Amino acid sequence: MASPRTRRPLDHLVLPVEDLDTTRQRHSALGFNVAADARHPFGTENACVFFEDGTYLEPLAIASREECEEAARKGNVFVARDQAYRFRRSDTGFSAMVVGSSDADGDHARFLELGMSAGEMLEFSRPMKLPDGSELSASFKLSFAADLRSPDFFSFAVERINVPTADRSALTAHENGVTGISEIILSELNPTDFQYYIQELACNREVDANSFGMSVELEGATITVFNKAGLETHLGITDPSRERGLTGRAIVYQVKDLAALGALLLKNNVTARQVGGRLLVDPAPGQGAYYCFEEIR
Repeated sequence: MASPRTRRPLDHLVLPVEDLDTTRQRHSALGFNVAADARHPFGTENACVFFEDGTYLEPLAIASREECEEAARKGNVFVARDQAYRFRRSDTGFSAMVVGSSDADGDHARFLELGMSAGEMLEFSRPMKLPDGSELSASFKLSFAADLRSPDFFSFAVERINVPTADRSALTAHENGVTGISEIILSELNPTDFQYYIQELACNREVDANSFGMSVELEGATITVFNKAGLETHLGITDPSRERGLTGRAIVYQVKDLAALGALLLKNNVTARQVGGRLLVDPAPGQGAYYCFEEIR
């Protein structure tokens, strides 16, 4: 069991999408290698994008609305939060951040004690198709964390049980040169109102706060929460709303060659703009967050 004060690694990010075909086309145009479609046993499906650093994207679609509704009624937090997000925001977005865990039961108990549990744990198994065409059965335990003041963003810790080590090198080689995720960007009018929640999720009490927002380090990645000034300065985003609560905004990727990426995006008719030494691609069908690309230093 990991110490409660051991910084957690970023595991993956959940990106609701309207359908997997659209997200596959969009991510392929962005130069990503997208894994085969995979079905959950509770009505959702995904087509993941895996990276060398062990993180990944989970574009999430509805495979069976009836199964999803039934699962939500029975207390499946993952599906219930996804349905709530789609109802309030849209079918394309950025709804959840996931950290790795070696003890999901312990995390659930800790979230309960801290008053940040989002509901009952979820344990499930599903087949996974490997690049060589073979399949294996993977099991997962999820413990959920949320803040009632933030209805459109939640988090969970995931523990993998009896998941064989698989060679994903064929899936982590991307034409755009992306090797991993370096930063997750959220927004809130007053970021430090959610400092406690972010710190406890990351298992890191240290925070870097400034006039643009705050940052908390995970193991290998950074969680940043910007205010309006931070969004405009660092991402060129102007948001006139006064809505409160954490909102998933952007994902920052490490890329080997920014100039080569720019040429690839131009060839594929993907519009990008330069903001502070990064290339930034605005959300589009199949891509619910701003994608920021920075060159590996």
